[in-house]
Amino acid sequence: MAESVKVLPEEIQSLIDVSEWDMRTREGVQRFRELKAKSLPSVALDGELVYEALIPMQEELIAEIRLRYQQKNRDSLNAVSYTHLTL
Repeated sequence: MAESVKVLPEEIQSLIDVSEWDMRTREGVQRFRELKAKSLPSVALDGELVYEALIPMQEELIAEIRLRYQQKNRDSLNAVSYTHLTL
């Protein structure tokens, strides 16, 4: 899953803040539970589990990132709020 995020176009990567959690660590297992994920791979955007047990097509992931970025920044005049992507 991390590879599919790394190959996203640069313009999309500039809109996101990526966190990758290792399921071999206590912190990774805790984050997995917080998201209420049931299987891997799982992807959360802004703390919401969006994709579980599948790797989305690049176009689908890009569309979801753009949508969330636009929603978060619609009313913002000065500050830009990035979409947080959790793997």
